[in-house]
Amino acid sequence: MPFNKIHVPTALPAAMCGMINEQLHESLVETCGVNPDDNFCLVTRYASDDIILHPTFLGERDPAGTIVIEVTLLAGRTDQQKEAFYKNIRHRLRKIGFEPRNSIVFLVENRAIDWSFSEAGSVKSVLGL
Repeated sequence: MPFNKIHVPTALPAAMCGMINEQLHESLVETCGVNPDDNFCLVTRYASDDIILHPTFLGERDPAGTIVIEVTLLAGRTDQQKEAFYKNIRHRLRKIGFEPRNSIVFLVENRAIDWSFSEAGSVKSVLGL
């Protein structure tokens, strides 16, 4: 049950944000075994002077056009799945016309006890895990 946060420049069109999330979700399903119904995303926008990025750290990028993709998900994916995800999402970004070098992607792992979707409590207790 990942929760995606896509941090984007203010000027990036909403349609492109939607396409990025669609590709992100499909990539997670394909490479990390995510349930196709588990699609949760928050798009946050930032002004160009609200982000500080090194323009060449581990690759060239345009700081004014860079997006940050943050995925929080249950722990358990292998290093191979994660590497496949990173390659796959960048391929998909290129496919929709977004320059993949202008993306920073990272995963944050946690456990079922760390999620709650209702008054019933954690996902762990609700699902009896």
